[in-house]
Amino acid sequence: MIPQCELEHGNHEPSTPFAAMITIVLVVAALLILAFFVHATLGQRTTVVTSEEFTRLRTVDLEAFRNLVDPEEEEFLHDNLPPGEFRAIQRERLRAAIEYIACAAQNATILVHLGEAARANADPNIAAAGQQLVNSALRLRLYALHTVLKLYIGIAFPGTCLAPLGIVEKYQQLRGLVTQLSRLQYPGSGARISAAL
Repeated sequence: MIPQCELEHGNHEPSTPFAAMITIVLVVAALLILAFFVHATLGQRTTVVTSEEFTRLRTVDLEAFRNLVDPEEEEFLHDNLPPGEFRAIQRERLRAAIEYIACAAQNATILVHLGEAARANADPNIAAAGQQLVNSALRLRLYALHTVLKLYIGIAFPGTCLAPLGIVEKYQQLRGLVTQLSRLQYPGSGARISAAL
């Protein structure tokens, strides 16, 4: 015997703006995750690193990013601005933070290619440094996606406590690994690569 579900007509709760917003956020999150994995798959076809890729590295101002997501700065703005102005400014700040994260993620993609090329090197020190760089860059890309989703929630609901400062430490770690690999593999131009980050 199959159980029958009975629907009670007229007792449905009307959908709230909050429920609609959550649905939109979840759909956007799913699309971003799908786009990320498609991009990650297509972006890792070769292990040859060209000088053109290095020119695509973009400098990320970590201090400016920290300021944009600083909870104390957000609290100061919240306490000193009218609610509507605070929400508008906070949304702009979070959009700018997303741009910084996009730069960091783009750099991580390029550094995955650099690390993959280094993994194929005959020198075991360079190969090991390349593997560390690949692992760190992939973790940064995943964390960047997670952080961007949190920031979009913050845009939808200004005042939500987010504190995505962990990406700063992950990016600094990635910079350190690039410096280490650059010294081993590109002694003459390694400083230029690290400085570009």
